[in-house]
Amino acid sequence: MNIGFCVTGSYCTFSKVLPLLKELVDKGHRIKPVFSYNVHSTDTRFYKARDFYLDVEEVTGVTPITTIFDAEPIGPQKDLDAMVICPATGNTLAKLNHAITDTPVLMAAKAHLRNQKPLIIAVSTNDALGGSFVNIASLMNKKNIYFVPMKQDDCIKKPNSVLADFTLVESTVLNAVNGAQIQPIFL
Repeated sequence: MNIGFCVTGSYCTFSKVLPLLKELVDKGHRIKPVFSYNVHSTDTRFYKARDFYLDVEEVTGVTPITTIFDAEPIGPQKDLDAMVICPATGNTLAKLNHAITDTPVLMAAKAHLRNQKPLIIAVSTNDALGGSFVNIASLMNKKNIYFVPMKQDDCIKKPNSVLADFTLVESTVLNAVNGAQIQPIFL
């Protein structure tokens, strides 16, 4: 399949994103990476922005999209079977839910959804069971949006924090292209 793969700023998960991308490529999927502005420009203790960019480019063989201008043609090109946002931050969830299109990832998602194709969300946010919960619930009720099964990642120290099970991304995509939400959503 041709899969758009959008990355937003849950930097602590980047070490899980790269093996996931490699697995998808090794299974024959063609990946079109898209980065949020922050992913493209922010160095963190987890990854230097330029290193992550180069690693994703090496794994996928495709230069990541890093501007709204370059993300917009995803709609008219109609060349993606599915799009994944992994990880999807609380900020991205809120903006997606309210149709705010101010990053390459959000433009890619908007452009992709206009083709009535599945958008798969892999949540990674410290406030999923707090402020972001209303956006998750609202997005679950929108057409062509599917969620990778998720669970609390540390219910004692971070009781509102949720992380998608990245090992279920491909299964979620395969179900979504057939119009089905993989179950259970909450692990």
